[in-house]
Amino acid sequence: MLEVTNLTHAYGRGSGTHLAIDQVSLKAAKGELVAIVGPSGCGKSTVLRCIAGLLQPTRGTITVNGTAVHGTVPDGLAVVFQDYSRSLYPWLSVRDNVALPLRRKEPRRAQRKRNAQRALASVGLNDTAHRYPWQLSGGMQQRVAIARAIACDPVLLLMDEPFGSVDAQTREDLEDLVLGLRRDRDITILLITHDIDESVYASDRVVVMTGGPGRVRADLAVRLPDPRDQIVTKELPEFVHLRTEVGRLVRDQQAAAPMALPGRPFKADSRARSERGSGG
Repeated sequence: MLEVTNLTHAYGRGSGTHLAIDQVSLKAAKGELVAIVGPSGCGKSTVLRCIAGLLQPTRGTITVNGTAVHGTVPDGLAVVFQDYSRSLYPWLSVRDNVALPLRRKEPRRAQRKRNAQRALASVGLNDTAHRYPWQLSGGMQQRVAIARAIACDPVLLLMDEPFGSVDAQTREDLEDLVLGLRRDRDITILLITHDIDESVYASDRVVVMTGGPGRVRADLAVRLPDPRDQIVTKELPEFVHLRTEVGRLVRDQQAAAPMALPGRPFKADSRARSERGSGG
């Protein structure tokens, strides 16, 4: 479903060039959920934006469902971003927010509404259609963003730290929601996250990236029984072992990162802060 080969992207030109990711290669099979983790500033979000067609890679190839990605969002792909408050239109109702991207392929307004209502029901928001995003909690707003993404029946769903702005209980509820949607709809999902427990609990594979420039350091299979449970699964020895391994790989990269001297800020600090602020 997804194949990324030697993906490289650099920001800027000439002496100001910043190499964000370098020869990243990964695959995701149909119906598979692959999580990408790594230290802040390693280029996780850059990988996602290249796959989504929002950034033009410097080098490398991306194929989604057999079609090469060349700077435009490919058909059958949807994206959920971290900042739900900025991705939803506050002047549109919840249902109209979900129905908005359906305008590309569905000319009938009534059918768009029906499709949007079904998507809302699938994320547990059947009774919120006529409300507005600002009337909902943060977790409910992110459910609206997920409903909007799946309303188009995507074959590939990209999620850029989608639960980073909600509380711990809501995060767990949304993780289980995504697992249920993946199971029921057979969607391939690429999940960018900074949460190590989440990467292991929710995925079939965990891809660990190095510090910038980001490269693939490890690609680890997750062999946990399904269905998964937030308490039972996380008590399993297999979960504890893999969480420890992923944490060690990520922390080794953080320890290896350059440190700024007092009064002499490290040159990449501003880039790292920028990338962290956008889910990097």
